[in-house]
Amino acid sequence: MAMLYQYYFFTLLSLVFVSHAANLSPEVYWKIKLPNTPMPKPIKDALHISEKTSQLYGGLTWDWFHVFSKNELHKLHQLSQPYGVYYYGVSLKNLNEDHLVTRFFFETDLHQGKKVNLKSLKNNNPAPILPRKVVDSISFSSNRIEEILDHFSVDNNSEDAKVIKRTVELCEQPAADGEIKYCATSLESIIDFASSRLETNNILAIHTEVEKETPELQTYTIKEVKEKANGKCVICHKVPYPYAVHFCHDVGSTRAFRVSMVGADGTKVNAVSVCHEDTASMNPKALVFQLLNIKPGDKPICHFIMDDQIALFPSQNAVLQMAED
Repeated sequence: MAMLYQYYFFTLLSLVFVSHAANLSPEVYWKIKLPNTPMPKPIKDALHISEKTSQLYGGLTWDWFHVFSKNELHKLHQLSQPYGVYYYGVSLKNLNEDHLVTRFFFETDLHQGKKVNLKSLKNNNPAPILPRKVVDSISFSSNRIEEILDHFSVDNNSEDAKVIKRTVELCEQPAADGEIKYCATSLESIIDFASSRLETNNILAIHTEVEKETPELQTYTIKEVKEKANGKCVICHKVPYPYAVHFCHDVGSTRAFRVSMVGADGTKVNAVSVCHEDTASMNPKALVFQLLNIKPGDKPICHFIMDDQIALFPSQNAVLQMAED
């Protein structure tokens, strides 16, 4: 009987914790679940946008999304989806090759003095991070697109509607071989996915830092390269949507480097380069293999991540943990 009462006690305790967790703010949830992980600036910024929006309008508003131009929304889609060139077959004529070619390279290219031509690593996606209890009350399914558009006051024939539909479809697309993916609609769900996949709450979270707005395309010179982590990795890409949605995926064995660069105009960038060590299971028709003229499994492939994307590693896999990270 004592064992039975003990079981009931722990069951009740777990239910109380789950109920309590549902009412925690995203910031508090982060501190509880990832107590040793400093919150990355892109996450802090998106949380502050949510707070300012709520204070300014007395509640939630999607005004920022409606005022985005067609070109800006298209650019967000292009910048937010580098993972597609790994897993899905893509035609060269359907993508902006100039944008993609300069982002993919080999580990041997990461050295002092190397010059690379890059478009800006600043994504400029101002979508606010909302609490899980809020986003869970909003539909997120292609079967309920009409309801979603109505919720955001978006015309079905508008460019905004196309962006919403594309993001929902992307999230519902089946995972490719070798890919474990998840669309996180809240900070809490990012934390849960990352800690589950990495099997720890001791996590190193790093991101790219861009000093200022930069020209669309310019030459950068690499000044310094430091390896940051080696092992299991989850990367979360922020995608276009009225509120923050992150396409997160477990990318397996990965090496991450902090790459300090200076642009031709003097702009300083502390970029994060992630190098995928095992590409054997990836789609041989994917654009990245066409661009680099190699086959899956030949050698590790690297790319930089945008300034609002996060790479997460188990802390024990950190090669060198620096205060700025």
